[in-house]
Amino acid sequence: MSANLVKAGFEVRGYDISTKQQAALKRAGGKPVASIAQLKAQILITSLPTAAALHSISEALSGKSRIVVETSTLPLEDKERARDTLKRKGITLLDCPLSGTGAQAKVKDLVVFASGDRSAFETAKTIFPGFSRSHYYVGAFGNGSRMKFVANLLVAIHNVAAAEAFVLGRKSGLPAKTIFDVIENSAGTSRMFQVRGPQMVRRRYDGPGIALELFQKDMKIIGEFAARIGAPTSLFNASAAIYNAAMAQGHAKEDTAAVCAVLESMAGLRR
Repeated sequence: MSANLVKAGFEVRGYDISTKQQAALKRAGGKPVASIAQLKAQILITSLPTAAALHSISEALSGKSRIVVETSTLPLEDKERARDTLKRKGITLLDCPLSGTGAQAKVKDLVVFASGDRSAFETAKTIFPGFSRSHYYVGAFGNGSRMKFVANLLVAIHNVAAAEAFVLGRKSGLPAKTIFDVIENSAGTSRMFQVRGPQMVRRRYDGPGIALELFQKDMKIIGEFAARIGAPTSLFNASAAIYNAAMAQGHAKEDTAAVCAVLESMAGLRR
C-alpha cells in the first residue's frame, strides 16, 4: 500500500516495529521514521495484526484534527474502544477494512469498506485511489467491519469450494491447468477461484497472499460475531474444519490456498 501511494505521488512516512518493513518502505521511496511520534501527517493509515497493537497506537498518537484510517480486520468492540480513545484527543478514527490479499495489494487490487464520520471520510477518500481500485462509504462507524465480515465469510467458503472443485476434477483425470482455464471463464467461477486457482494449479502456496495462521484470526472474529447476533453460518462452519486441518498439517505460514493440499491428501492424490 505504501509503495503504491509513493507511485501515486504522495509523500509517505511510515513506522513499523519491524526493521525489515522499515527498510522495505525506504526501498519503495517512502521515508521511515523512528517512532509514532514522528508521524505528523493529517491522515494516518494503520494496518495491524492485533487489537493490542491498535490500542497501543491509539494511546501513543496525539495531535488534534487528525484522521486515522484503520484498515485492519479486528473485533468491532476493539475498534470502538480505539475510536473513543482517539476522540478524547480530538482525533477521528475511520473504520476502513480492506478486501484483497497481499498479492492484490501489490497491484492496487484492493477495495476499501469505509465507515464513520462522513466529513472525515470525504477528506480521507482522496488518498484511497493511491492504493486501491475502489472504495465504498457504507455508513456509521463499524459498518466497514461488518461488511468485511460478510466479505471474508464468502472468501473462506469460496476458497475451500475452489479447492474442492480442483480435487474433484483432478481425481477424475482432468489436468489442473485445463480445469482453471475452462472454469475461470464459466458460470462456476468466483473471485477466489481466479485469485487462488493458479496456486492450486501449481500446488505451491508460498505466494504473497494471506497466511493461514493470520486468516484463522479473521475466521475467529467472524464466527464470534455471527454467534453473537444469531446469524446461521453452516457453510462457513463446515469450511473451518478444512482450515483447521491445514494448520495441523503444517501449512500455517502458507497462503490459504493450501486448503487444497488438505483435500488432495483426503482424495489420495499425490503431490
